[in-house]
Amino acid sequence: MRTLWKGAISFGLVNIPVKMYTATERKDLHFNQLHAACKTPIAYRKFCPACQVEVGPDDLVRGYEYEKGRYVILRDEDFENLPGENTKTIDILDFVDLAEIDPVYFDRSYYLGPNPGGEKAYDLLKQAMAETGKIAIARVMIRSKSVLACLRGWEKLLVMETMFFPDEIRRPELLSDQFKAVELHPNEVNMANSLIGNLSAPFNPEKYTNEYRSKLMEMIQGKIAGEEVAIPTAPETAKVVDLMEALKASLQATTEQKETPKKRRKKKTG
Repeated sequence: MRTLWKGAISFGLVNIPVKMYTATERKDLHFNQLHAACKTPIAYRKFCPACQVEVGPDDLVRGYEYEKGRYVILRDEDFENLPGENTKTIDILDFVDLAEIDPVYFDRSYYLGPNPGGEKAYDLLKQAMAETGKIAIARVMIRSKSVLACLRGWEKLLVMETMFFPDEIRRPELLSDQFKAVELHPNEVNMANSLIGNLSAPFNPEKYTNEYRSKLMEMIQGKIAGEEVAIPTAPETAKVVDLMEALKASLQATTEQKETPKKRRKKKTG
């Protein structure tokens, strides 16, 4: 696994040297755009429409559009003078309860592994957080960007989750005028609670698979092999207008699904 970043966790007066690795990967299937006539991949060029020339990397500068069509130019030396630009530390700010953080704040996950010489301090921080039930809120610079993050123990590693700052979260109040107030009947609430109970299970990530991606890959492999691929028609979902009827039908179906394994176990033991 390739190291993305090297630095240290700043924990009080303790510095813990660490390496950062990407914890997740997208497995979406990617497609190239081809010219339909000759099946050649389309080339994308950086082109200046004013000068009518193709532009190379050395001809590019960064510009911030402060008004429509008006830019202020920023060069590398401008960024070097900013506070924290060249820091290589994950600065712990607070220790909090994980349950206090809504998942909407989380962005991406990274593994943090100890650098040689930092193993003891690394394990100490991980164990102390486990015993106190706390996770750390921290600030770090990654690729010239100041990032809010949380550190937590997961299995044998420390994991860093990058987070959105509060002003980057769109407030739910922006949608409040689009929803009408409704009244819920106690029976509807009770049946919804029962339905949730029937569908409740311990979290097992292995049971969730990307069926669409598997079928898409199966179709692609069929085309590579020159086979005709038949796509089954999706069953039509019955339209249920009445909420109570929908709840009753769902509750009955999930109750039957829950009872079937029990009947199977009884037959085996009998």
